[in-house]
Amino acid sequence: MLGSKELVTSVLTDLESSLLSDSEKALMRFVKKVNSESPTIGPADIAALHDAGYSDEAIYYAITVCALFNFYNRWIDASGVHPMSDEAHALGAKRSAIYGYTRSSQPVTIPQLEQLKVERTADNKA
Repeated sequence: MLGSKELVTSVLTDLESSLLSDSEKALMRFVKKVNSESPTIGPADIAALHDAGYSDEAIYYAITVCALFNFYNRWIDASGVHPMSDEAHALGAKRSAIYGYTRSSQPVTIPQLEQLKVERTADNKA
């Protein structure tokens, strides 16, 4: 989704008619269920994700990321941490899309992100 506001907007507006693939839509449906109806998750939900091509490891990762974000949001809300600006959220999203979730405490600048994007594109062509 990095770099495609159209894709993100389509997902946020209506998942089912969004530009995501069918397998990505299945994962987003599951994550929504993890957020709002987790006690009702059962074998059929996992089977649907397997049918969509996801491994147990990928499903576990999706659950873990979802659960951690829920924890962080509740902790931040309850502890009174001030919200980040839209610009800071956008930069964090770009960093996560390129680097994944890292332990680096150093902020990443836009030029660094652009350079890494160029390097990864070159690596993928090689």
